[in-house]
Amino acid sequence: MKLQENTFRNLKYCLWLPENFDAKKKYPVIFFTHGAGSRGNDLRKLENNHPVLQKIFGYAEEAVICAPQCAQDTWFDVFESLIALTEFIYGRAYADKKKFYGIGVSMGGYAMMQLMQSRPQLFTAGIICCGGGMYWNAARLKEIPLRLFHGEKDTVVYPEESRRMAEKITESGGTVTLTVYPDCEHDCWSRAFDDAENMNWLLKQEK
Repeated sequence: MKLQENTFRNLKYCLWLPENFDAKKKYPVIFFTHGAGSRGNDLRKLENNHPVLQKIFGYAEEAVICAPQCAQDTWFDVFESLIALTEFIYGRAYADKKKFYGIGVSMGGYAMMQLMQSRPQLFTAGIICCGGGMYWNAARLKEIPLRLFHGEKDTVVYPEESRRMAEKITESGGTVTLTVYPDCEHDCWSRAFDDAENMNWLLKQEK
C-alpha cells in the first residue's frame, strides 16, 4: 500500500492508499484509533510496528486506511481535532460513504466508541477491542453494527466495560456481538484480528 504522512489541525496521521489507487474511484475507508502504547509524535510507531494495522493491511488491500496518532495523554485531549479529521477523511472524493468503518483498541477503543456516538451518521460498522464508553448514550450506536472483544482476565480495562456497552446497545435495538476470551488478558486484539472472519464481516457491511 502507498503511505502518506499528513497533519490535520495539529494531529499527525498516516494514510495508506491501495497500490493502484485511482482518485476517480470510491474506496472503503477504515479509520483506526490506537491504544496508549502508540502515543507520541513519531508516526513510525504506526507505520512499522502496530500489530493491528499490520493485520488489517492483509485483509483490506483495496481500502483506504487512516490512522491518526495521539500526542497527548488521551484521545480526549485532542478529541475535537479527532472529530474534525474523521469528517475530513469522510468528505474526501475517494471515500465510499456506504463503507466507512471504525476500528479502535484499548484507549483507542474508548475514542472510537465516542467518535461513533458523536458522529453516528458517518460510520457503517465497527470493531472495538478492550474498550468502553458512555453506556447511557448507547442508543446513539443502534444503527452501527458492532463487534466488541475483551479478555476476561483484563485488568487494564475491565471486561465489564464491554459487557455494559453491549447490554445497553442491545436494549436500544442495536446490533452488537460481544466476544469475551476466557483465558485472555488485555491483548484481545491479536485473537480478534487473527480470525479472518471478523474483518471479512466488517468489510461486507454497507449502508
